[in-house]
Amino acid sequence: MGEPRTLQTLLIRFPLEERFVQRLRERFPDLTIHVAAEDQEFRELLPHADAIVGWGANPDDLAIASRLRWIQTVGAGVDGIITPELVASGILLTNNSGVHAPNIAEHLMALMLAFARRLPHHVRSQDTHTWGRESWGSGVFELNGQTLLVVGLGDIGQALAKRAAPFGMNVIGVRRREGPIPEGVSRVVTQDSLASVLPDADHVAICLPLTPGTQGLFDRATIYGMKSGSFLYNIGRGAIVDQLALIDALSDGRLGGAGLDVTEPEPLPSDSALWDLKNVIITSHTSGVTPNYWDRAILILESNIDRFLSGNELLNVVDLAAGY
Repeated sequence: MGEPRTLQTLLIRFPLEERFVQRLRERFPDLTIHVAAEDQEFRELLPHADAIVGWGANPDDLAIASRLRWIQTVGAGVDGIITPELVASGILLTNNSGVHAPNIAEHLMALMLAFARRLPHHVRSQDTHTWGRESWGSGVFELNGQTLLVVGLGDIGQALAKRAAPFGMNVIGVRRREGPIPEGVSRVVTQDSLASVLPDADHVAICLPLTPGTQGLFDRATIYGMKSGSFLYNIGRGAIVDQLALIDALSDGRLGGAGLDVTEPEPLPSDSALWDLKNVIITSHTSGVTPNYWDRAILILESNIDRFLSGNELLNVVDLAAGY
C-alpha cells in the first residue's frame, strides 16, 4: 500500500444519472462532487478539481487545471486523449476498459450470425416487399466448425471467445505479447505471427485499440493474406484498416463480407463505396451502446476512488507511451 492521497473535489463532465451521483456522494461523504455537462460550467469548476470523469482534457483544459491529478475516462479508447501536454503533466489517466466487453462481444456475434443466415439479403428483400427465397441456399453457412481469429485479447476479445466457442467455433487469439490462453481460445500467437494464421480463419475480428503499433495494421497485404471468402469485423478503430484496400477486397470477391462498427473517417461520408456494397454491414459506431454501461462503470469508478485515497494502484491505468 502506498501513501494516502488527498482527493477533495471530483468533477464529472457529462450528465451522469442522479442515482449514480447520489450513490457516489453516499459512498464518499467527504468528497465534493460536481456534475458539469455544459462547457462553461466545466471550465469554471476545473481549476478546483483534483480529478475529473469524462472524455479527457484538451491542452486548454490542462492549462487551467492546476490541481488536477487524475482523469478517469468514460470510454476505453484513449487515442484522442493522449497529448504531449497530458504526458508532460504527470496526471494519472485511467479508462473504463472492460465495461463494454459483454455488449460488444454480443454485437460481434450478431454480425457473424447475420452473415451466416444472410440477414442483409432478407432485410433488403423485405424493404422491396420481395419474397427473397429463390436463392435461399446460396451463401448460407454455419459457424459451427469454422475458425475465428480474434486480433486483440483484451476484455472484449476474451468476452468474444467465451461466446464463440460454445457455437462450435475454433478460436485463435492474437496478442502483442505471449501470455496465458484465455477461456474459449484454442491457441494464441503474437502479433508478429498474424500473417501465418490469417489463411486459417473464416472470420477475423479486430478488437484492438488504436496505437502507433496498430494503425494501418490491416494494410493491403494483410487483407489479401486473409482466407478467400472470409469475413472481417472491426470494432476497434477505423484507422487500423486500409479502407481502400478493404473496399477492393470486398468488391473483387477476395473477402466474403465485412461487419464494420468503425470507419475512417467518422461519420462515414455518404459517397463512400462501403454504403452500397451488399456484403457489408455498417453499424455506425454503436457496438458500445448498452443500458447497463454505468451499472458496470460505477464499480470501476468507486474502486478507483478508494484506491486513489488509500494510495494503491488504480484499475485500468493507461500506459501513455503505449497508448492504451
